[in-house]
Amino acid sequence: MSRISRTGLAVLVALCLGGAARAEGFTALARLDPARSGVVAEGGGVALRLGLSQGVPWRVFTLDGPPRLVLDFRELDWGGAGAGALVSTDRVRGLRMGQIRPGWSRMVVDLAGPHPLEEAALSVDPGSGAADLRVRLGRGDAARFAAASGVPDSPGWDIAPTSDAAPAPPPRAGGGPLRVMIDPGHGGIDPGAEEGGVTEKALMLVLARELREALLRRGGYEVILTRDKDVFVSLEARVARAQAAGADVFVSLHADALADARARGASVYTLSDTASDAASAALAERHDRADLLSGVDLSDSDDVVAGVLMDLARQETQPRADALAATLLEVLRAGDIPVLGRPLRHAGFSVLKAADIPSVLVETGFLSDARDRRNLSDPDWRAGLVAALVAGLERWHAQDRARAGLVRQ
Repeated sequence: MSRISRTGLAVLVALCLGGAARAEGFTALARLDPARSGVVAEGGGVALRLGLSQGVPWRVFTLDGPPRLVLDFRELDWGGAGAGALVSTDRVRGLRMGQIRPGWSRMVVDLAGPHPLEEAALSVDPGSGAADLRVRLGRGDAARFAAASGVPDSPGWDIAPTSDAAPAPPPRAGGGPLRVMIDPGHGGIDPGAEEGGVTEKALMLVLARELREALLRRGGYEVILTRDKDVFVSLEARVARAQAAGADVFVSLHADALADARARGASVYTLSDTASDAASAALAERHDRADLLSGVDLSDSDDVVAGVLMDLARQETQPRADALAATLLEVLRAGDIPVLGRPLRHAGFSVLKAADIPSVLVETGFLSDARDRRNLSDPDWRAGLVAALVAGLERWHAQDRARAGLVRQ
């Protein structure tokens, strides 16, 4: 049995990951058994049990602001288990599970209060090889929770190393192909919107691949994706990858879901420190929660830096981004792609904060609307959307070069 307790947490986590796991002959992949799994109230705290087909290297820790329990595995197949079916206590607000990067799985439990980690243990049945992971959280204690929270120093368990980023393409001579960074929203443990059996992360990855293929067939483009598989990429890493690749333009693709059933059609967003409307502000807040939902420690984030980036973006890049958004909407309308009543909007999306790259976020539709969901799930309809996006990028690029020539004169 590998075990940790609330005493000496960081040291004992490492033991769970390494020697204890290898000594028991754990292999790389285990499966979750929902029938032997659940999250319940226990005493004044919370108890979590995960039934696994076999033992697997693991670690557990808590994060504050808001309080979360995070469990990492190398690697766990969730087998389509429904998060909602596992939780049966109001001391837990929500639960997500999925891939955090290839070979790495994560579960994030949103806690309703600061329940400190008391004990965690993994036991393996010597006969069947099946494993049980049990985690116990104590009675709410804000001070003790905050003091013990944080990502443990566990060598080899860094979730998002910079080596995962695609290498930067070679420099180009003037007048070379337009380098486009396409950003399929969400991914891995962060599914985005989920409606009618469709997830935003999967649909936007399909759309991004289709857009990349269309641009490459057109010629005159280099295309990079922030992610080309179902993995989590932090908001900061998406921007960093665009900058490392020397992207000329950044296009983030999304398909949100809203409680307002009347919301339908595409829209295009640009960066602003103030939202164009309340709905845009709420949308930006949901999108920017991606890192938090995926169990990233945001305690060291610097809002001052974000403000400086937005100020820089306005000076030269923002007018180019505004022109891109307007051009894309012109072409979408011309291609009979349904759009919102006021489709040109702005908000403080973190993913648009590359100060030196014109960036837009395209909400391709709403999965909460049956028509939009049906359209986005139809390859033939998506082909029309892709054609419009390609035409919009091409028209904007020609206009942007012409404007740059006038500035130089």
